[in-house]
Amino acid sequence: MEELFLLFKYALLGTLQGFTEPIPISSSGHLVIAQELLGIDVPKNDFGFEVLMNFASLIAVVIIYRNDLIRLSNNGLKFVFKRSDTYKKDFMFILYLIVGTIPAGVLGLLLEDWLSERLKGIVPVGVALLITGIALWIIRNFNGRKSDKSLNFRDAIIVGFAQAIALIPGISRSGATIVASMGVGMQRDTALRFSFLLYIPVSLGTILLKINDISFEGVVLPYAVAFILSLTFSYFSLKWFMGVMERGNLKYFAYYCFGVGLLILSIF
Repeated sequence: MEELFLLFKYALLGTLQGFTEPIPISSSGHLVIAQELLGIDVPKNDFGFEVLMNFASLIAVVIIYRNDLIRLSNNGLKFVFKRSDTYKKDFMFILYLIVGTIPAGVLGLLLEDWLSERLKGIVPVGVALLITGIALWIIRNFNGRKSDKSLNFRDAIIVGFAQAIALIPGISRSGATIVASMGVGMQRDTALRFSFLLYIPVSLGTILLKINDISFEGVVLPYAVAFILSLTFSYFSLKWFMGVMERGNLKYFAYYCFGVGLLILSIF
């Protein structure tokens, strides 16, 4: 019975992590909510689980954006060797992704543990969800004119710092980067693409930093189930979210964040 409960717990956590990771409602915040409201013991300092869930979502993002990744890689290399303006746009897009990764990488190394300690608990998550809801509501009708070729380093830095803000528990990474991207005038599809391509180096960095600390001893099957469910739900959740972005329906995520945030603060 204990093994069955353990399997169920990790299956639920994998499903929750996978579904909430791509959409702007904070996957980390929902894991805290699950722990408090449903009595689910979210593994603390369980680096194996954290790395595995990151890896599952990363694979889903790579699968969905594989054509963009192939194009950027090929054209980026062609620009380096041929210096043709035909490939400059994609080369510059890669540079913007690199620049956008730096703030979260540096601040993550310096502040992640401090923020997690100072802002742990469900009440800060409720406040963070309200902040996320306000930000989503403000940009709900935005649809700028900037395409991939119109971006600049200022845009990349602003979005990069927005991604760093998502180090705060309960602040959605995808929500923060999409809000910032649309706030600087990106078109919806460009904002979505830049946000999730920016997720790739951050996720890889997290995996590489913590891979030596992980252990799967005694939890191989639960981890495998969580991984498969997280990968599956990350994929379909992101595909669904792409359709939501295309239709300009971010307001519904704002409503959700307001509702859950207020519910949390009224209970706790």
